[in-house]
Amino acid sequence: MKFVPVWIYDNYVSAHIAMGRLEEDGFKCWLKDENTVTIDPILTNAVGGIKLMVEEAEAKKAFDILKQLQLDHKAKITCPACGSHNIEVVSTPRKAANWLSALLTFSFTNFAMAVETVNHCFDCGNEFAEEMLEN
Repeated sequence: MKFVPVWIYDNYVSAHIAMGRLEEDGFKCWLKDENTVTIDPILTNAVGGIKLMVEEAEAKKAFDILKQLQLDHKAKITCPACGSHNIEVVSTPRKAANWLSALLTFSFTNFAMAVETVNHCFDCGNEFAEEMLEN
């Protein structure tokens, strides 16, 4: 059996949620590079993230399920400024604390720095901290 990656994650929580969803539908799947990324998150980009692997014959069907899962999640988050659902979580380098943390981390330590993340609306440019979930 040949396994191929169908989705890539930067944290194990999202990866396990997606894998659980696929396993509910009877897919045989596993997570590649999960331990590396979980133990040392600074290596996430170096190894290409956590890859959700499924059988090659079922890759298209699995991808469609994961895409719908992502669309369903995005539909629940609403921009408080314009009401759009075109929102994603991004890291923001604009805060002075992030730059100070980067300098101190680079100078005195050898582990990853904390970076603040925000929800960014790609329609109006608004950034907000908490997810605004529709009922």
